Formats: sequence, structure tokens, C-alpha cells
Amino acid sequence: MASLNQRVLVSASLVVILFLAGTAVTLEQAFHDSSKRALQDRMLGKLYLLMGEAEVNEAGLFQMPEEVPGLIEFEQLNSGIYAYVSDQADRVIWESKSSLSIELPIPKHLAEGDEVFESITLAHVPYFLYSHGVAWETESGGHYPFTFHVIFDSTSFEKQIDRYRSDLWGLFAVMAIMLLITQMMVLRWGLKPMRQVSAELNAIESGLQDKIQGDYPIELKRLTDNINSFVYRERKHQQRYRNALADLAHSLKTPITIAKGAISTENDSHALIDTIDEQLDRMNNIVHYQLQRASTAGTSSRMSYLELHPIVEKLIRTIERAHLDKHPCVQYVISPDIRLRMDEGDLMELLGNLIDNAYKWCRHAITIKAIQESNHTIISIENDGPGIQSEAVDKILERGVRADQSIPGHGIGLAIVRDIVQAYDGTLSIRSNGDTGVSFDIYLK
Repeated sequence: MASLNQRVLVSASLVVILFLAGTAVTLEQAFHDSSKRALQDRMLGKLYLLMGEAEVNEAGLFQMPEEVPGLIEFEQLNSGIYAYVSDQADRVIWESKSSLSIELPIPKHLAEGDEVFESITLAHVPYFLYSHGVAWETESGGHYPFTFHVIFDSTSFEKQIDRYRSDLWGLFAVMAIMLLITQMMVLRWGLKPMRQVSAELNAIESGLQDKIQGDYPIELKRLTDNINSFVYRERKHQQRYRNALADLAHSLKTPITIAKGAISTENDSHALIDTIDEQLDRMNNIVHYQLQRASTAGTSSRMSYLELHPIVEKLIRTIERAHLDKHPCVQYVISPDIRLRMDEGDLMELLGNLIDNAYKWCRHAITIKAIQESNHTIISIENDGPGIQSEAVDKILERGVRADQSIPGHGIGLAIVRDIVQAYDGTLSIRSNGDTGVSFDIYLK
């Protein structure tokens, strides 16, 4: 069952049906038991009335008046209510006129105070039998045990139960239909945001809109925000690749033109080799830069967290081999529990460029710090080299601009750092301490 709406509807309908069926069965059983107890009480009342009319003489002879006021049912044939009395020997010593139309069951003697209420069948007709044992005492001290029996036809009782069952199940069927209809309407209303999200995703895939625009409940807000973030970053990546390819094609035109011109016009073979070698280096740098910029990943919920401390240690060991002429004092204060959700290549490129820049410009010392404040991580990389004029801070972040032409480089390292930080919605700030050093501060979420 692929539809979430169908899953919820079927599950909820099953719960409603089971609940209503269970309730109906419980009510039916409760009504049956209550009606049976009421019938039992009624039969007991008839027995007490019958006992009140009975008499036993000194010889132990049981006597009942010809007519029993208040017990007219016992005087009518086929009334459905019958009575008889048996003695200790299980002999019937008295029976009502109404019982002449049926064959009485074999009497069972009960001790004084004992009672039996049971269902019996006489001539294929169901009845209820209530028997009660008594011990009759006469004025002379005689003690005579008898058992009084009352029989009720259970046909009317069963009809009453059937009628109640029919009404009950009919009512609950109507309730079930109404509840299921109401449930369908409620579910349709409740799942409307899900259908709306699906419709907006289809619109995004069709190019009719660029993001999810609806106002959704808080349960779906995180989902829609993540989808919008994912769509935004995917389009940003696509745009980055398009721009990188366009920039790459445009940037390669000049060195290719220069190389072709040198081949056609240059007569000095050494000069030709130097020119081609220079342009090849230039093209290699352009390709490297454009590929690096295009592959900047940006943050994503699918990325795992990276521990910062071991990555910094690894970079320092690598970069110090590239600067054998310098032996600065490198200090880094990084808590082992600081973790960043970043692409490992981006983090290596980001920190690698900044640490390499610190090695190039430092005099004697480099300091690397990382702290966490609320939901931000702040990374600072300081060196004690010459400071940067305030008006030059923005310029050194531009592609191809270098603070000092005498220092080897291509002027794209800090631009790559800026692009990576922006891709992760972070910020990069540069603090210059006059002539005593520069600090690069990165704020990442």
C-alpha cells in the first residue's frame, strides 16, 4: 500500500471498527446479563408469593388454595409461567393449572436455602427453571422439607435479546459509517499539507517554481526547510559548475592565443620554450583553480562530522615540509571535541590555504585557535608577519590579487577560502595588528 493516506485511513478505520464491535459485544453481553438477572428476580418474587399462599398441616400435608390472588398466570393454560412443588422424595405434590399443558421436568430435591437457576428444554422449547429449597416447620415442631419450582418460557426473553441486538448493531453500524466518513474528511484535511508538499515538489521538478513556498505546520517545517536548502544548494552547485566551465573557457583563450602566436612568430627556440612553459603553467593554475572552485561542496545534512584537531595536525606536518627555509613556532589551541559538518576536501583546502599563507608571511610564530560559542565555531589563524593596510583587506580576497608580488603565489588562495566559507554560510574576517601580524577569523555554523 504505497499511499500514506490509505495507510492511515485503513489503520484508523480498523481501530474504529474494532472499538465499535468490542463496545457492541460488551453492551450486548451486559444487557443479556442484566435481563437475565431481572428475570431471575421476577421468578424469585413469584416463588415468594407462592410460598406465602402455601400451608402445611400438623400431619405434614402440603395445601395450596384453589385460587392464588396475584398469581393469575398459574391459573391459565399455556401462559408460559408454570409452578410445582416437590417433596423430599422428589415427588410432585402440587402443580399449577397452567402446567397441565406441559410435561414437567423431573424434580430435584434441594436442601433448605439452596437455589438453582438454569436453562432447560421441554418439548424442544427453551425455558428457565428456578428452584428453591425450604424446610416447613409446624406449630407442633414438625419439620417438612419441600422444593418450590417456577418455570418461565424463555421465548419472550430471547425475542427481547434479539430485538436489542438488532437495534444495537444497527445503531452501531450507522455510527461506524458516520465515523468513517468523518474520519475520511478529517484525514483529508489533516494530510492536506502532505499533498501540498507533493504538488510543490512536482512544480519544482517541472520548473514552475524554484522552492517550496507554502506555510506548513511545525511538524513539516523542518522537512520543507531542508528541501528548500537542498534545492538551493543543488542549484547553487549547478550554477557554480556552469560559471566555472564558462570562466575556464574564457580564461584559457588568452594563454592559448599567446602560445599559438609564439609558435608562429618566435624565432628564438629558448624564448619560445620559455613562453610556452609560462603559458602552460598559467593554464595549469587556471584549471586547478576552476576545478577547485567548482567542487566546493557546501554544507549538507548528509555530511558527517569531522574532528578539527587531527586535520590541523596533518596539515601542519605537510605544509612545514614545503617551507623548509622557515622554522616558526607553531602553537595551536583546539579542543579535541570540536567537530565540523563539512566536506573533508573543503575543510582541507580551507585550512591548507590559510596555514600556507601564514607560513609565507610569518616571521617567527603562528597561532591557530578554535573555540565554540553557542552554535558557532570560530577558527583563528594568526601570524606575526607584516600587517595589511585596511584598504587592501578587501582586495586580497579578489582572485589573482596578491599583497606582495615578491612572495611566490598565484593570488587565488584567499579567494578560494572566501568561496568555501560563503558556500557554508560562514563569514571570513581579517584583522591586521599594524606591523605585528594578521589574523584570519572564520565563523562557521
